Amino acid sequence: MSRSFLDDMAEGSRQRVRAAKRARSEAALERERSTPAPPPLRLDPSGFDLIAELKLRSPAAGRLGAPDESVAARVTAYARAGSAAVSVLTEPSRFDGTLDDLASAARLLAPLAVPAMRKDFLVDPYQVLEARAAGAGGVLAIVRMLSRGELDALLDCARALGLFVLLEAFDARDLELVRDLVASHTGPHPLLAGVNCRDLGTLEVMPRRLLELSPLLPPGTPCVAESGVTSPADVREITAAGYRLALIGSALMRGGDPGTLARTLLAAGRTVREAV
Repeated sequence: MSRSFLDDMAEGSRQRVRAAKRARSEAALERERSTPAPPPLRLDPSGFDLIAELKLRSPAAGRLGAPDESVAARVTAYARAGSAAVSVLTEPSRFDGTLDDLASAARLLAPLAVPAMRKDFLVDPYQVLEARAAGAGGVLAIVRMLSRGELDALLDCARALGLFVLLEAFDARDLELVRDLVASHTGPHPLLAGVNCRDLGTLEVMPRRLLELSPLLPPGTPCVAESGVTSPADVREITAAGYRLALIGSALMRGGDPGTLARTLLAAGRTVREAV
């Protein structure tokens, strides 16, 4: 059986964890998290929010953003446009991300009261500690990639560190597990349920999956539409289907004025919520 994209990403992540543990102990990471706590995730009373993403490269689309991309300018524009959080890719081999990008974004976002979220192919609680040491307020966990025990360990670590978690699903089976995790891991720090509509075989975006899977979203949990949301019309459609947030990367990275686009997308979602 051929290896999948997630198999490759998980193996690369495990190799990075082994190297990182040799270079820096968990005890050292624990000491580093004594720095000020990151801003909490705050969702707008309007009922719709945006997680804007810093993504320098996509395996499907190649290089995103300008060659001289300014992390500072972009994440600041996202925050000032009203984003609830900023997602930062830290995977190096296919996305050109680094933990330094996360730390830089977190430093810039803290005075603006917006948390950074580590987006990566996390396989070990050590990586949650890394995220917190870098200043992140949240992490993403891909439920299909991990065993139930591994997911519980990641969530327990995130809860102990005060981080929110975005649980990413790709299909109905994943969402069944997400619902169970949400029910099992209650507490003061938010769990978000995300649907990524990218096909893992072809890496093609399939936006209709967001609508097809929306009846299976866990009730009472803020739900996130991931991938395939590029326009105000898309935002209105997924908001009407029950999504509370959209995670948007490529569309914002390609735009010459990410702040204006972010405000436009937020306004579209909030108009739908006001009409409901």
